[in-house]
Amino acid sequence: MSFVNLCNSIFSKSVNDYHIVDDVDAPINNQYEFKSIEYYLYLKNWIDAVQWHLEDIIRDPEIDPSAALLLKRRIDKSNQDRTDLVELIDSYFFDLYKDVQALATATVNTESPAWAVDRLSILHLKIFHMNQEVNRKGIDEQHLTACDAKLKVLLQQKEDLSLSISQLLEGIAQGEKVMKVYKQMKMYNDPNLNPVLYGVKK
Repeated sequence: MSFVNLCNSIFSKSVNDYHIVDDVDAPINNQYEFKSIEYYLYLKNWIDAVQWHLEDIIRDPEIDPSAALLLKRRIDKSNQDRTDLVELIDSYFFDLYKDVQALATATVNTESPAWAVDRLSILHLKIFHMNQEVNRKGIDEQHLTACDAKLKVLLQQKEDLSLSISQLLEGIAQGEKVMKVYKQMKMYNDPNLNPVLYGVKK
């Protein structure tokens, strides 16, 4: 099985598994071998699924402000976990292709393989939820038509992105692409870089 097919298979399973329980506090049941790439891919999508629903919940206009603050901090932590996991998956690729000698004509891609995989993971969630809208009972024809058109675009995007990831990995394997990763270096979570956290006021 190609790597991108593995991703699509695992992401589909994770999305379906999450929506069986459909609870942001449900424990993850990751059945893949611990620290295997399959394990990390499943974990990646599960984090995305939980965060998707946290983002829904926090937009409730009736939400209590104190509950919203707790949710915002939970979302911030989820974002950091997601970033850390993407960088870990990129480490997998670095190790996989460490012996490849880049060609003199090799080019750099706009994003690393794992960040492309991140977009694929989220795309699976978009497709699942847009499909729910297409099949939602009691919606008017205009809403149905609009959601069906969006679903078709998302499915095409998944096909295109899957192909692009495969081509990127093949390019790296052949030395035609140079794999570079720039750490996110998010400043707002760092107590040494966020002025609010280190106490400096303008």
